[in-house]
Amino acid sequence: MNQESSRKLRAATAEKLKKFNSLRDRKLLPGQFWDVVTVTAADEQQRESYQLQITEKVDKKEIPLGIDYKVFADPAGSKIGNGGSTLYALQRLQDIYGKAFSTLRVIIIHAGGWSQRLPSASALGKIFTALPLGDPLYQMLELKLAMYVEFPSQMKPGVLVTCADDIELYSTAENESIRFDKPGFTALAHPSPLLIGTTHGVFVLDPFEMSTNSDMATLPCMQFLHKPSISKMRDSGAVFKSPSGCFPLSDAEFVYTDSTYYVDFETVKSLLNVLKHLGPLDCEIDAYGDFLQALGSAATIDYTNNTSNVTKEERNLVEIRQKIFNLLKGTPLNVVVLNNSKFYHLGTTSEYLFHFTEDPVLRNELGLLSFAFSVQKNENSESSLGCCVMYSIFDPDCTVESGSVVEYSRLGAGVSVGRSSIISGCWVGPGLSVPDAVFMHSLCVNHKQQTRFVTVMFGINDNLKRTVESPASMNDLSYFGFSLTDCLTRWGLKKEDLRFSSSASSCCLWKACLFPVCTEPQSSFLMSLQMLWAIMNKSTFTLPKDTPLISMEESLQCKNLEEMLKFRKGLYNEIKQKHLN
Repeated sequence: MNQESSRKLRAATAEKLKKFNSLRDRKLLPGQFWDVVTVTAADEQQRESYQLQITEKVDKKEIPLGIDYKVFADPAGSKIGNGGSTLYALQRLQDIYGKAFSTLRVIIIHAGGWSQRLPSASALGKIFTALPLGDPLYQMLELKLAMYVEFPSQMKPGVLVTCADDIELYSTAENESIRFDKPGFTALAHPSPLLIGTTHGVFVLDPFEMSTNSDMATLPCMQFLHKPSISKMRDSGAVFKSPSGCFPLSDAEFVYTDSTYYVDFETVKSLLNVLKHLGPLDCEIDAYGDFLQALGSAATIDYTNNTSNVTKEERNLVEIRQKIFNLLKGTPLNVVVLNNSKFYHLGTTSEYLFHFTEDPVLRNELGLLSFAFSVQKNENSESSLGCCVMYSIFDPDCTVESGSVVEYSRLGAGVSVGRSSIISGCWVGPGLSVPDAVFMHSLCVNHKQQTRFVTVMFGINDNLKRTVESPASMNDLSYFGFSLTDCLTRWGLKKEDLRFSSSASSCCLWKACLFPVCTEPQSSFLMSLQMLWAIMNKSTFTLPKDTPLISMEESLQCKNLEEMLKFRKGLYNEIKQKHLN
């Protein structure tokens, strides 16, 4: 990356963090920040979980005060995607604020879903993922608010839409600022390699209006492509040549990809009209692909029939897309081109580990730490420089190898954590050794009306979503690189002993009841670790008789959030006291 671009990005990011830190514990007046911060959730249980955590943040003065923080759950029933969540959130805001809604500056952060690709965020939510940054320690919610701290003062009443698992860093010249004051939609655009464009949205811009000599420009967008092929990008004129030495990219060619967008209030009314015409939603709508593809001077209805990038194709998706297109066509789409910007995604275990432990660029740009808001109980404790420890307490002689992340955990004397592993929310007893490339996460659950503990474990590269048709095909599921049938044998279990939660017609690791329910967090971690070592060493481990086993899915359904937050509060008080001393 060009050194001058890097320097400007680092300085701009530090300035945003400084400004947000000055607001964290203050009661703000109308006009000083967002009027409403809205977070969307997948269902009512997730909504309650999010609301509880936001309330705790307000009580601890970790986020600005005097702001309306709202959490809205998607309606029960079919998945509706982040597009459906956007429409329902707008309707809820309209119901709550009435005519005053047209005067407000609102941010909507989509945080629904169960984070199956980063399970440490499943119980408490992606928007509450910890970051090795700040005091009090940042979570993604604070980082989102910090990175957009300048936006409310530069926008007309309307709504900013963003997601919970990405980070956008950007700089502008001293005499420039990002303004959201045009009618219709205004989207941020980042220079990205062509390969990134195939998994994101790509903007088609008029090359004659382009200028790559400035950090920022606001341009009309001709067309928006959703997860296009490289040939489609070329055919549409979306590919640009990188100017030498002034971009944060080394690639010779690039495209402008999406992240966050603003909708002015007149267009918000159009979106509310979309929901009115569609009626109750029963399929997934994408807030980017299904809204933005309807916009721009070169937009056509052709995309509505393209369902190749849809995870699950519902029978009426094409009809709904066509209705959205007809209701939104002609709406302006402007793009704020941020030539000196970076987009990071934190939605998977591999991305999470890379950005927090290996990536020197993000560490430099954002000021990430290796050891954040944590306590080592004596100076002999050691951790590799390439690891990340957050919100945790280490007893003497613990080691964490490079490439690993430990968060919200308590490690007893002599504990060792191997390379490229994630330990989250765990109480690890003295002398235990965690292997390489392992994910272990402890949850408190309500099991048969009693408070119990479960430690789920997966291989970092396990595919938790991969399904087989029935339990009879479980041998096709890979667990830590072994067949699930082989793992059962190591634990003295037969194939018929394994239960899958919810629909037996859709069997996957997420639904496999593999994890013992225990009375204490330490015994929960130990038993799961013993099962893991039996797999790794090709030995055997016999579960105590009548030990109940539940799945990751069931653990979330019966999680005891209050008890999990109580464990974190104990860590917080001990770390805070140690820091004061």
